[in-house]
Amino acid sequence: MGRLENKIALITGAARGQGAAEAARFIEEGATVVLTDVLDDLGRQTAAELGERASYLHLDVSGPDQWQRVVDQVIADHGRLDVLVNNAGIFEVVDMENTSLDLWDTMVAINQTGVFLGMQTAARPMKEAGSGSIINISSVAGLSGTPICHAYGATKWAVRGMTKSAAMELAPHGVRVNSVHPGIIDTEMLQSFGGNIETIEQRIPLGRVAEATEVAEVVLFLASDEASYCTGHEFVVDGAMVA
Repeated sequence: MGRLENKIALITGAARGQGAAEAARFIEEGATVVLTDVLDDLGRQTAAELGERASYLHLDVSGPDQWQRVVDQVIADHGRLDVLVNNAGIFEVVDMENTSLDLWDTMVAINQTGVFLGMQTAARPMKEAGSGSIINISSVAGLSGTPICHAYGATKWAVRGMTKSAAMELAPHGVRVNSVHPGIIDTEMLQSFGGNIETIEQRIPLGRVAEATEVAEVVLFLASDEASYCTGHEFVVDGAMVA
């Protein structure tokens, strides 16, 4: 029996990269997964490649009405929601002085408000069921200062704090909430850093960037009943970058 046998999971930003890797591992371990994204063609293609236990829905995480529509659809189709992975996010290398208000607002809307709306919307059916796991993808930028990506770092610190507050609020209802803090991961987002891979790897004590599947393994653990006593905490996948 798989570690997520018969669980229903919703993953945001799952059309590619880390979200797609999480979806693949969940399905391998027996879950039914609803992938969401704004990249509709790619999202539908990824879901089709993952097989009959994967489906795709459009979701702009900054829109409360869209969140409600998607969660309502998941409940209508599957009867419950066991796992939410708030994976969707955007990243740009811009220091504080050069961060425009438009960029700030966009970053907050997707990386921070999107996580808040996801937790808020998923909490209701999870509380009714008396169980659930919410996993918020933060970053090592939510654990230390980030002078080259001010707005991104601010949102990831916010996700860290929101996770702790939600964990305390939802614990009496049997719902767990944790954050995962990846370091440098080999996905499309890596291209935003600039420079060559050798320069980036020199900053990592383990001497290499991580594969998306390595983050997915931690997310899988938190989604599973193996993590039944883990809530309100940070799980770091960074090769000792912030050690």
